[in-house]
Amino acid sequence: MIGPVNIPPLIVLQILFNISPSTWPPGYQTIVLDIRLPRIILGALVGSALAVAGTAMQAMFRNPMASPYILGTSSGAAFGASLAFVLGLNLLVGVSAVTIMAFLFALITIYIVYAIARKGEGTSVETLLLTGIAISSLFSALVSLLMYIAGEKLNMIWFWLMGGLWASDWNKVLFTFPLVFIGILILFLFSRHMNLLLMGEETALNLGLEVEKFKILILILASLITAAAVAVCGIIGFLGLIIPHIMRMIVGAEHRNLLPASCLVGAIFLIWVDTLARTIISPVELPVGIITALLGVPFFLYLLRKRKKMIGW
Repeated sequence: MIGPVNIPPLIVLQILFNISPSTWPPGYQTIVLDIRLPRIILGALVGSALAVAGTAMQAMFRNPMASPYILGTSSGAAFGASLAFVLGLNLLVGVSAVTIMAFLFALITIYIVYAIARKGEGTSVETLLLTGIAISSLFSALVSLLMYIAGEKLNMIWFWLMGGLWASDWNKVLFTFPLVFIGILILFLFSRHMNLLLMGEETALNLGLEVEKFKILILILASLITAAAVAVCGIIGFLGLIIPHIMRMIVGAEHRNLLPASCLVGAIFLIWVDTLARTIISPVELPVGIITALLGVPFFLYLLRKRKKMIGW
């Protein structure tokens, strides 16, 4: 647990397991249990959620360039959070109003995208993608409008949009954990179905997969865990794009291996990036979203050049 206050690993373990409490220096327990531990757990939850959601979206769209935000989830969440800041909302149902508003508008965005894109009994991924781009642009414009009239609250919106774990607490962990855990677990259970989807919708249909229902399931679950992640930490870009790719190159395109690998490495990666953000120019803390973008953009450009050589695509 790295931070401005250097706490030896042995003391951290003693605090975690409540061993010899009389030997701890004053304040160490608060630092470990109320500041650093919820931040690490929340980082793991968000990292795993974005990585798994990215893997699922790439399977549904059969496109290695797909990310968890491809249908406008992040733009909807940004509008909800910005609206909460501008209105000066504090708490809703015991949780930060910014978190709740971001979560709700992320889900509303996905519903709008699907409702517009749906045609008859089916929905093409191309129509979903184009609708997502349009709705995302709409919410981005609304966010710009809110920023224009935000006044002294503009800085709050900017910090949220850049993404970070500095506001981590146990309430956010309790809000995020059940949504992310259940969503990821169900996606794990349907990993074989994702393999069928990669073969093409017609082939998957001939093999007995109810393609339209399964696409809706992926859309709901991936959007749910993405909304939960964005709601508590803002927009952290590229993680959901690069982690599935790296894991696909290491473990292959079989989703029974790819999903757990992406989940684990996504969690580790975000914890590591958050640690880097807090220490690289200490005592100033960089937004995590800036670092993930600096790491992700070169990798994304690499993918554009090497797309045809990617394993499984």
